This record gives sequence, C-alpha cells and structure tokens, in this order.
Amino acid sequence: MTDAEGRITFYNEAAARLWGRRPQLGADALCGSWRLLRPDGRPLPQAECPMAVALRERRANRGHEIVLERPDGDRVIVLSYPTPLFDAAGRMTGAINMLLETTDRATSYDAAQRFAAIVESSDDAILSKDLDGTILSWNRGAEMLFGYTAEEIVGKPVSTLIPPDRHDEEPNILGRIRAGERIDHYETVRRRKDGSLVDISLSVSPIRNAEGRIVGASKNARDITERRRAEEQQHLLIQEMDHRVKNLFSLASSIVSLSLRSATTVEELASAVIARLHALSKAHTLTVPVRPESATGTERATTLHMLLRTILAPYDDSGERGAARATIVDIAVSGGAVTGFALLFHEFATNAAKYGALSVPQGSVEIVCERAGPAFVLTWTERGGPLVVDPHEGEGFGTLLGRATVHGQFGGEISRDWRPQGLFIRLSVAVDRLNG
Repeated sequence: MTDAEGRITFYNEAAARLWGRRPQLGADALCGSWRLLRPDGRPLPQAECPMAVALRERRANRGHEIVLERPDGDRVIVLSYPTPLFDAAGRMTGAINMLLETTDRATSYDAAQRFAAIVESSDDAILSKDLDGTILSWNRGAEMLFGYTAEEIVGKPVSTLIPPDRHDEEPNILGRIRAGERIDHYETVRRRKDGSLVDISLSVSPIRNAEGRIVGASKNARDITERRRAEEQQHLLIQEMDHRVKNLFSLASSIVSLSLRSATTVEELASAVIARLHALSKAHTLTVPVRPESATGTERATTLHMLLRTILAPYDDSGERGAARATIVDIAVSGGAVTGFALLFHEFATNAAKYGALSVPQGSVEIVCERAGPAFVLTWTERGGPLVVDPHEGEGFGTLLGRATVHGQFGGEISRDWRPQGLFIRLSVAVDRLNG
C-alpha cells in the first residue's frame, strides 16, 4: 500500500519475497522492487509504472504485465493490479496494489509457442483428435500428405482418412490410448483426399489435461512409400541374385555339354569352355550399371545389338557349325535402358540354353527388332529345340522379371506363346522409354 504521494506504507511477506528486498516504509515509493522492466526487457521508469499511473489518473490500472528485477539479478514476471483508495469525502488517501506472479505461465506460453512452431513446420503429418476420434488440429505436413486443408478436415472423424477395409484399426487405437498406452511406428495404409492410398508409419500418444486425465491423442504420420518401394526392389534383387547363383551351375553344365559336341581333344574342350564362360561374364557385366563415382564422365555405350550378341555369345557355335544360332535383325537402339533389357534377355537365353532351342545343336533363335510408329517391338522366336509344352504351373521368376521390367520399368507389354516348334516372345515398348 502507498499514501497519496506514492510512498510505501505497508507490504506483506509475500511482497518482500517477490521483490527480494525489504523497502523502507515512508521512504521508498511506488514499488519495492530493485528495478522495473517492460515485458520486452526495456527499463520501465517509475513514473510510468502501473502504480504511478493509477495515482496520477485517480483510477484503477489493472492487469498490466511488468518485470521485476531483484538485487541478485533474478527477474520475475508479474501482473500488476493497483487501485486508488478514497475516504468518505472523496479525497484520495493512497492506493493498494496486488502483484500476481506469472513467470511459470509465461514460460509455459513460450514453450507452447516454440512447440507449435515446430509442429507447424514439420514435414511429418501431425494431428490431434479427441477420444471420439474427431480431428482437432492439423498441421501443414498433414495437408501435404493427405491433401486436406485444416478448414476442410478439422471437426471431421479421423476415419475419413482410413480405407474401408481398415476401419477396425481406429477403435483398437482409441482403446489403447484410453488405457494410457503409446503406439510407436505402426505401419498401415491411409487414404488421401483424392482417394489414393499411401503407406505410412504411425505413432500415437495420449494427450492429458492439467489434471492428468487423458482427453485425446496426438498422431504423427510419416510417408513410407519410397521405403516400401526400396524394400520391394531389394527383395526382387535378392530373388534375382538367388536365382542367378542357382543357375550358375546349370549354365556351366550346359556350356560344357555344348562344347563337348564339337571338341575332339581335352585342349579344345578347355578352350571352348573358357571362351564361353568369358563371354557369359561379359554379358553379366552389361547388367551392372556404372556407378557415378567410377564413371569416367561418359556413360557406357551399349547398343541393343551389342547387348544381344554378348548375351548369346556363350551359346553360339557358328564357327563350328557354319551357321549362326541367333539371327538379329534391325537393331539400332541404345540408352540407359540397357540394364533392364540385359536382365530380361539374359533370362531368355538362360531358359533357352536349359530347356529350349539352345539346349540342342540344331536349335536356333531369331530375334527381330523393328519400330512400329511410336513403339519398339522385339520378337524372340525359337526353332529346332525340344518339343515345347505350355508350362502353366504358376508364375516363375522369368515371368515376374518380365512384368517388373517391361511393365514396371518401361510401361510396355510382353506376351509368351509356347508353340510346339519353340517358344515365341513378343514385347512392345514406347520408343521414348528406351533411353530412360
């Protein structure tokens, strides 16, 4: 309390603890703190403090935020509520002030503002919902992932994002949240605004109120589409590696058998086998892309013609038989797509050497490539091999590889026809996809 001139006439112990000092009654004026500051840290002259204004203007001056600095340098944030006092005649006799410390509240507010800024700037989708599953908040990352703006989705059920075949997930998630459980890295599928599905990793945490009661949940969703694609590609590569390793022994046996047909001495057999294994190694090299750090500044120049010749070289005994085992017509295509084609043609040649036209001396393969408008068309025709029976016993690795390469990588079409005289394969790819 102060008199009409602003000299302090009374203070309680709570005020002394707040100020960190004991002002002298009747001498110190307006406020007992060591120093006054504005909320932004600038000095606050005593003549402009809330108590001085209240006395000067003879009116209550409540709810102003100021900073009190103690003698030890500590600062506290307070709300000031000075009110003038008047006697029965209406004369102002002084004023009373209540100081309410709000340091903790201000700190919490600052922390909340920082947290809100982090949430809003996150690339992850972060949203909150109540225990009925109604969406309460929605950040920019959620808008980018799901396509809904906050105005469109807040207030709607979170089941809006869940595909119909997964609606049983939400009751289970809410049940675990009500029990106080946190859900970490739950992988699932959600639906965007345009109806498309997206693979996500979901983390869900309970939200508690000031009393500690669970009132909702926060959800963090991360798009894992690229990771899933990488895992699928890795799985396919592992399958391919396993398939190739198993084929190595079969191919080596086929090459030895092929060489035995014309070799008359051990030296001729060894020379033929070594030459064909070397050609097979060169074909395998074409299936491995050049790594950027090992490149010499130019891409490996491999035409489709070169690719097919290299892959078929281990099985071509034209020098011994007087006629080529493979006829390649009209090939003048090159580009980065060579890796996909190398894998595909290697599979064709391997199967032909094991089961088809290249497994017998009189067999042959004709490969014709031509351009039909915007499409590149290749046909693979085997003749003179064993009698072919359509192997409709599920999808083998070759079928899966064909779909992944022709359909997936090139967006084209591939078909197989097991004719009695030999396998016929036709594949069609848009020309502009051959250099990708």
